[in-house]
Amino acid sequence: MLVLSRKKDESIVINDSIIVTVVEIRRDKVRLGFEAPKDVPIHRREVYEAIKRVEQEMVAEPDADETSES
Repeated sequence: MLVLSRKKDESIVINDSIIVTVVEIRRDKVRLGFEAPKDVPIHRREVYEAIKRVEQEMVAEPDADETSES
C-alpha cells in the first residue's frame, strides 16, 4: 500500500485521469474530492462490496424464467 501525506487543497493523480483532492480535514475525518472520467465508477468500500455481493448472487442463482420453461 502506498501511503501519502497531503494537506487541505492538495491532490494526487492516478493514472493520468483520476485526481483525488483533500477538500476538508476535521478532527478524525477527511473529506476527499474525486475527478475521474464518467466511465470510472467510484464507490465507498462498503458500497462496492455490496454491489459485488449482489452480482455474485445473481450469477449463482439460475434465472426463474429459464427454469420454468422446461
